[in-house]
Amino acid sequence: MNTASELRAELAKVFAQLKAGEIKPGEAAELANLAGKMIASAKVQVEYYALRKESPEIGFLKDDARRTVEGEQQ
Repeated sequence: MNTASELRAELAKVFAQLKAGEIKPGEAAELANLAGKMIASAKVQVEYYALRKESPEIGFLKDDARRTVEGEQQ
């Protein structure tokens, strides 16, 4: 997973697997915990740049930002 969009897609798969009984709740919880840490790390990076009044290019968030801009232009 290289972007937040890919992370969301992967978590949706995990949720579907959990509902279908294909994975154990503990495994799903661990994956959700790891995803939360990835998101928290990106959040810290965004906050750091905001304090420095800089506009970062964070690869993890780039895919989502591009989609937002493209969606606004349509």
